[in-house]
Amino acid sequence: EVQLQASGGGLVQAGGSLRLSCAASGFIFDEYAIAWFRQAPGKEREGVSCISSSDGTHYRDSVKGRFTISRDNVKNTVYLQMNSLKPEDTAVYYCAADPAGLCSDYLRYWGQGTQVTVSS
Repeated sequence: EVQLQASGGGLVQAGGSLRLSCAASGFIFDEYAIAWFRQAPGKEREGVSCISSSDGTHYRDSVKGRFTISRDNVKNTVYLQMNSLKPEDTAVYYCAADPAGLCSDYLRYWGQGTQVTVSS
């Protein structure tokens, strides 16, 4: 059974940092693409960042230069380091995985979310 466990969210002031973790189990981790999405109240879900099975990385424009995605194929975990956080980054963050190994907006497996709140 594929399981994705997101953690690391919290309340932080603008300009602060958080590191989200997505711990995975139940599949061959290094073959999968792993992505972070977020959804703010009243808004549609949007892709934030993704790392492919070949370690290619992708970011939405609004987080480029502030967020860094990385993966540890020994710990079966993907991290999202978020620096210089802004109030508009406030959302529930979800991690997702896909066996195709490629980043896209449509990933097969989803974990539960972790709340990130950035105060001004």
